[in-house]
Amino acid sequence: MTKILERILPSKWLKRYELFIYSAGIEFLAVEYLMISILMSVILGTAVLLLLPLKYALLTTLTVFPAMALIYPYWRISKRLESMEKNLPDAFFYLASSLRAGISFSEAMEDLTTAKFGALTEEFKRAVNEIKKGRSTVEALKVMAIRNKKSPVLYRSLMIIIEALERGAPMSEVLVYVANDVREILRIRQERKASTGMQMMFFIITSGFIGPAIIGIVGKLMGQMITGAGAAQIPTILNILLMFVVIQAIISGLGIGVIREGKFSAGIKYGIMLAVMGAAVFKGMMFVQIGF
Repeated sequence: MTKILERILPSKWLKRYELFIYSAGIEFLAVEYLMISILMSVILGTAVLLLLPLKYALLTTLTVFPAMALIYPYWRISKRLESMEKNLPDAFFYLASSLRAGISFSEAMEDLTTAKFGALTEEFKRAVNEIKKGRSTVEALKVMAIRNKKSPVLYRSLMIIIEALERGAPMSEVLVYVANDVREILRIRQERKASTGMQMMFFIITSGFIGPAIIGIVGKLMGQMITGAGAAQIPTILNILLMFVVIQAIISGLGIGVIREGKFSAGIKYGIMLAVMGAAVFKGMMFVQIGF
């Protein structure tokens, strides 16, 4: 089955996807992980079919596949990068102090693998293992930078260190400079998140609760007021209203991503959260008894 996927999917796309799951720390080839995602979606869809109608089974299948193939790796990458960025300044200060003690850069990296810097320690362990297998320190760091290219802070910091190594610059001073620079970037980012907290809460309340609740009540009232031949159109109208709630929630989530982190991709997680929340509130309004 993996051979069939290799023939169907473009090799260029598979290489990009493989780098994507590699960055997430998923130790599978692209076609292997895609096949696992397909099988899991089919298995869960079949299990739902045994209990619920066909439409729910199809919805489960269509939801599980993108969740495993895209959302889960993206979530892992986001968590790993957030952890690594947080520990990066301390790790660089640790390397600088080791270099000042008189050991080489590769030895300082190996010493760093015994420290507790979370996911960043694991990344340096991989780099050290590659050095032991014959790669140069510069090449191992370049691979590490490419592996974590989705973090501009991490990628830029590693590229500065690589350039300093190639030019023979005093590495302890470079590491301290880069660590202070990263710490300042993280401080500014934290201040930005804190200053946009009210805007984020406004989006969450309006798109995740108040908006869906009002639209749900309107849909409920329409169902009670319209009778006769027009009542047959109520389910269609309710589906259109639900679609509007979901689309509005996704757009609001993307807006939160731009406001808090300056990029649309960061708002995907907020959009999904608001879409689920809004749909749940909208559906919940259908069970509320409204009297005249």
